[in-house]
Amino acid sequence: MSALCREFEISRPTGYAWLARSRQCERLQELQEKSRRPHRSPRRTASGTEERVVQLRQQYPDWGARKLAKFLSDRGVQLPRITVHRILLRHGLVQQQDRHRSAVQRFQRAAPNELWQMDFKGMPPHRPGCTPLTVLDDCSRYLLGLFEQAGTRAALVQPNLQSVFERDGVPDAMLMDHGTPWWDMHTPWGWTWLTVWLMRQGIRVHLSGYRHPQTQGKVERCHGSLERAMAKRPKAADRDWQSWLDDFRQEYNHVRPHEALQMEVPAQHWQPSQRKYQAHPPVWEYSNPGNVRKVGANACIFVGGRNYYVSAALVGEWVQIQWLEDRALLYFCNTVVRELDLRTGRSHIINFGQMDRIRSQGLQCED
Repeated sequence: MSALCREFEISRPTGYAWLARSRQCERLQELQEKSRRPHRSPRRTASGTEERVVQLRQQYPDWGARKLAKFLSDRGVQLPRITVHRILLRHGLVQQQDRHRSAVQRFQRAAPNELWQMDFKGMPPHRPGCTPLTVLDDCSRYLLGLFEQAGTRAALVQPNLQSVFERDGVPDAMLMDHGTPWWDMHTPWGWTWLTVWLMRQGIRVHLSGYRHPQTQGKVERCHGSLERAMAKRPKAADRDWQSWLDDFRQEYNHVRPHEALQMEVPAQHWQPSQRKYQAHPPVWEYSNPGNVRKVGANACIFVGGRNYYVSAALVGEWVQIQWLEDRALLYFCNTVVRELDLRTGRSHIINFGQMDRIRSQGLQCED
């Protein structure tokens, strides 16, 4: 027996166990390894509770185990996240693309309405006719607006933004990428009439870095959730896109637990802004009238014997200069629209990351 067990690289107890089993079997197939699964599992989740988990996953197929466990807990069903995950695995409800690692570090504003992020969600070719416009609060992740749009024209964006401002107030600042309709890539001074309209409300307008979507990570993450919902809960053929988006926004704000909010919903962390929308805002009053210049018809201002480009969208508007050592910041209302290099005579736009650097150096923005 010892030599036989060495030949097949098994222990002697295993060899004797197989020998004893062979004497009880009538067919060779009965010697196959048997399941070690226990005949009884006293601590296994009740079948009714397991069925509820499965039904909930089918209702929200884009939710993971953590969100499902929190949803059930709020309704009196206490299940560990790992138990919910194992139930989903048993029923084949977890695919490889559903697995992803959580972010290891998060950045957010300290209070609601300090910063809103705005962007369009790209749609695949098999979903034509709709380009969703998303407006998201940076602190609470509250989805302020989700609009069906047949394109990215400013004339379509403005009334949607105005409806949000009239309902929820005006934020301190907004963050967008270098895309239409809030930036004109065909000019070196790309502000548009839409961004000027926002600035007149006293909103500081920030632009993310070029080819750096991480700057708008929260709205990009929201678009990921939106895409999964669109893929797993597609719109019915006889339903319009706006009603589908309205239902998703309601779920996102009031039903779906958010991991970055300790599994609470965005509505628990958000409140309307105290700053009211003004249909006809008054002329902006700058703190230092002596440093105010008017943008000429050539989209420039004259400073220190040189012309500096500003923006074609700001022709005829008054801007204020904040002098630094060898450069100057140019404000329209309280948004920095250009940085002037007094040594070279050049001017350039300041992106969101550069604005944070300026603040860290102790330079305050125009109030």
